[in-house]
Amino acid sequence: MIRNVIFDWSGTLVDDLPAVWKATNYVFRRAGLAEMTLDRFRAEFCLPFKRFYDRYTPHIALPLLEEWFHGHFMQVQDSVCELPHAREFLTYCRQHGARTFVLSTVRRDHFTRQAAAIGFEQFFDRNYLGVLDKRAKIIEVLAENKLEPMETLFIGDMQHDIETARHGGILSCAVLTGYNQLDQLRASEPDLIVEHLGELRGFLEQNAWALQPQSAVRGASAESHPVVTVGALIFNAANEVLMVRTQKWSNLWGIPGGKIRFGENSVDAVRREIKEETDLEITGIEFVLAQDCIHSREFYRDAHFVLLNYLCRCAGEPQVRLNSEAQAYRWVPVSEALDLPLNQPTRTLLSAVVQQQSSVPWTA
Repeated sequence: MIRNVIFDWSGTLVDDLPAVWKATNYVFRRAGLAEMTLDRFRAEFCLPFKRFYDRYTPHIALPLLEEWFHGHFMQVQDSVCELPHAREFLTYCRQHGARTFVLSTVRRDHFTRQAAAIGFEQFFDRNYLGVLDKRAKIIEVLAENKLEPMETLFIGDMQHDIETARHGGILSCAVLTGYNQLDQLRASEPDLIVEHLGELRGFLEQNAWALQPQSAVRGASAESHPVVTVGALIFNAANEVLMVRTQKWSNLWGIPGGKIRFGENSVDAVRREIKEETDLEITGIEFVLAQDCIHSREFYRDAHFVLLNYLCRCAGEPQVRLNSEAQAYRWVPVSEALDLPLNQPTRTLLSAVVQQQSSVPWTA
């Protein structure tokens, strides 16, 4: 049974990615380098961060780089906020009686300011901060607090966190809410991958806080039977379609949708899911095709989905407000959508729609 939980801070409990990205680009500007896009930064950034700066700024001393970074970070860190499900999960750990710790590279003054502003400081038994290489610290953390390795879980969003857990001989859980993307986290082979801490809570409840090493490396919610879902390709008045990008589909572009609830018909499920995920009202709902999606490596966990795909139109202004399930969206013509890095079910749907429209134009 898990009795101790060690948390990474950045990308696991709080969203500081925009602030860190901006501060890093400030460093690059001072160093005479081109700025990085957010996607490139996420793909390139690594811990210990000295390795990252050695790759791009080997000609500048680390103390000066840190002076530039932290000076600018202090100006932008007010944007740091708690991640969805983090507060509920910390409360759940307290209710369960688990001991909780933070092991993070974040500097103590930044942590103190952020934790106080968010209201997280009361949740932790002990904090280990400003740790440049967590692998060099984890054994000390375990010894100082008399933590049994197989009763201790490390939760983090980066490969370095998973490597740290392995170095300490403890269990590991990767979350998709932070810096590293699914393919990077899979490569580090954590014991568990979850979309967010809310999913981890459900897994722990279901398994009485037990987690066997390598028992669920592809995800926490693998089902023993096919799961029926709905999704919709939404057109706006300009005949553009809505594409959304999600971490759980390997940061690929797709369509909004989700599971059908018990007792809910599929058309009602489409309306509900679209409203929840995009805040759009839809009309002219038309069934297109059904797909099997079995053991897809694009999805963050092992699953068998039966995908019911629909077409529809946006009712009113196409003002999208994403919930936490997607990270980006765009309206594009169908032809341009096919040029995006798509998940395979969405590519199949778009191809079917193009073929259908070429024979009988859709005017719903």
